[in-house]
Amino acid sequence: MRATVQRLTLPFLIFVSALLAVLGKADVLLFDRVRVVLADTLAPVLQVAGEPIVTVSKAIGTVKEAASVYRENQELKLANQRLMQWQEVARRLESENEELRNLVKFAPQGAVSSVAAQVIADSGGAFLRNILVNVGQSEGVTRGQPALTGDGLVGRVIELGDRTARILLLTDINSHIPVVVEGTHERAMLNGDNSDQPRLVYFQPKTPVKPGDHIVTSGSGGVFPPDLPVGVVVSVNGVIRVEPYADLARLEMVRIVNYGLDGVLPDGAMPAPPPIGGGRSRTTSAR
Repeated sequence: MRATVQRLTLPFLIFVSALLAVLGKADVLLFDRVRVVLADTLAPVLQVAGEPIVTVSKAIGTVKEAASVYRENQELKLANQRLMQWQEVARRLESENEELRNLVKFAPQGAVSSVAAQVIADSGGAFLRNILVNVGQSEGVTRGQPALTGDGLVGRVIELGDRTARILLLTDINSHIPVVVEGTHERAMLNGDNSDQPRLVYFQPKTPVKPGDHIVTSGSGGVFPPDLPVGVVVSVNGVIRVEPYADLARLEMVRIVNYGLDGVLPDGAMPAPPPIGGGRSRTTSAR
């Protein structure tokens, strides 16, 4: 039976094809109607059969798009990191250039000579306030010379090598600088205490110190010349505090100046105030 069906199938299909071809030539409208009916009948079957293929194609497209977005995101992250690094370098160079411009503009009055120095180490901390710079005896630097920026006094040289020098900042606890209050010429001592704002002590009470008063060096002791800008009084409550003009927390460049002075200021030195009314001078410490 099966063999008979197989033998008859091929002739039957050939017959049907021939019949359709003849009908198509004989009656085009009838053939078109049959084709439309077949298309309408098979459309749902074809739609159901094609949905998995469409779904898979969409899924593959979604995966490809996600992979592309991920790659672009990684590339953008790398580019952003590089930009941040370059931005940091640019900011650092801008800061250095600004300091260099300030040093170039800064012309110390009465200086015999001066040399620009770059800060290569900072020993700032709870117990030390000093910096190491990249110039030394080979550039003519000597112990005791003041270091300044275009804004004001930074400190003085306390140690020397051939190519390096250590500068004691005016905020260090070992720093004691004779100063005067600009305008009143009231003598005092600016003592560091390892805080960001050194104390003003040993002044006479006849002329009260007030916030906003400008502090400059007095020239006493022969270490600093007079009238170097130091800072401004910011607090007089109990302890008189002075905010240095120079930004000591962000030093990158300083100028070490030779004023031709040979005096060495001993730690703890205190300038003698002028006598009051011809009698014995007396001092008072603002604490």
